[in-house]
Amino acid sequence: MSERIFVTGGTGFFGKSLLAAWRERPRPECSLTILSRNPERFRREHPEFAALPQVEWVKGDIRDFPFPAGRFDRIIHAATPASAALERDDPAEMYSIIVDGTRRVLEFARRCGAEKLLLTSSGAVYGVQPPELERIAETFPTAPVTAYGRGKAEAERLCLESGIPVVIARCFAFVGPYLPLDAHFAAGNFIRDALAGRPIVIRGDGRPYRSYLYASDLVKWLWTLLDRGEAGRVYHVGSGRAVSIAELARIAAGLVEPALPVEVLSPAGEGLPPRYVPDISRARRELELRVETDLEEALRLTFEFHRKGGIL
Repeated sequence: MSERIFVTGGTGFFGKSLLAAWRERPRPECSLTILSRNPERFRREHPEFAALPQVEWVKGDIRDFPFPAGRFDRIIHAATPASAALERDDPAEMYSIIVDGTRRVLEFARRCGAEKLLLTSSGAVYGVQPPELERIAETFPTAPVTAYGRGKAEAERLCLESGIPVVIARCFAFVGPYLPLDAHFAAGNFIRDALAGRPIVIRGDGRPYRSYLYASDLVKWLWTLLDRGEAGRVYHVGSGRAVSIAELARIAAGLVEPALPVEVLSPAGEGLPPRYVPDISRARRELELRVETDLEEALRLTFEFHRKGGIL
């Protein structure tokens, strides 16, 4: 009998990446039931995902969705708002979607008898990473400073205190075919500029450090955490390779020939630059996870996906 997995956030970047991997290689022992506020519109806008094997859709909002019938063996809870505008304009709504949505998912997990839940959290729970700290570990104290980060921290607490076996994936930054090009993601903005053949524009001074995991690696890591992650444990999901925003821009500029110019709009700041880079040694050591796609290839693959009109 096929294992039933319930998925929230199936239409965002994480969800689309999971569906793209599923389309290429379904897991024959599993079926997916995906929650969406408007599955009809999603399948219309993304026909490549409209008729995937062993995938069904249910309609509902994360905070009050009707519970689908029957037992579900495991849950991937990846529903999260990723809008900078929502964080700015209505932080209480941002917090509610994350926290009240998690409460609803936990209620469903109890009702359906789920044996394991994977929560996708965020490195935002740490707040500001000390700039002198090269990589931040899972043991570092949490001190979120945004509604998004506070919501994720509270979602973690609710899950860990629920009595349900929960694995927490604290996710950092990513790049891949379904990363929005017109949102608040530097990698997406730089690829957008490269596609247009115009200078790569850095709004700040280019000094902050980030790291980027490619979408296919992200999916492998999440499945591994669901399959083999230890309940009650937190794992970082991301790349440990630190790259400055300026270096990221230069790599994006080289996606076309001749390479595009890079424009930095702000003068260099003082002191150590900000960092948002995870220590991924726990995932490497305990689950033998690896970054298989380097940053240059990740950006190239994302660029080619959009250059070809969104075809994988």
